[in-house]
Amino acid sequence: MDTRYANHPEDSKKYNTAELRKHYLQEKIFSEDEINLTYSHVDRIILGGAMPVKENLSLKAAAELRADYFLQRREMGVINVGGSGTVVLDGKEYALDKYECLYIGMGTKEVTFTSSDNKNPAKFYINCAPATKTYPTVKITRDNALIVNLGSQDNMNKRTIYKLIHPEVCESCQLSMGVTMLLSGSGW
Repeated sequence: MDTRYANHPEDSKKYNTAELRKHYLQEKIFSEDEINLTYSHVDRIILGGAMPVKENLSLKAAAELRADYFLQRREMGVINVGGSGTVVLDGKEYALDKYECLYIGMGTKEVTFTSSDNKNPAKFYINCAPATKTYPTVKITRDNALIVNLGSQDNMNKRTIYKLIHPEVCESCQLSMGVTMLLSGSGW
């Protein structure tokens, strides 16, 4: 797990481009048959991705967490941005198609990621935050999401936001996640 440290905002003003990229940019999210994670001391969030192609990937507790298992004191959100796949939580399977989400409550001991087709592998985007209470695991599709349409064609920013892990969709301690879809002709 890559670790990023908090710094004073005035320090960032002195960074050159290479230093800004080193301290803030997370370039390696999806790699074949790997789970890539970055732990940030800002809000103690963990972000990253899992891309199972030829093998199933199991999430293990990193030394930085000082925990017996990864979600012992944390909650996690997973959004599949690739081909179909499955997340197995303590033996229970959750199939996720593209842009479907899974909220995983604190206390889940075993987390495994699998792709349905190794020629079109799942790409599981992960956010994980500290938790103080266990909430139930919930699968969220775009049909269950809180949908917000914003922007205008004139400004090339017409978009639909699918709020997936959100207080009006499912309970969580502090985690929020969603997907923004740009409409045709828009750019960001």
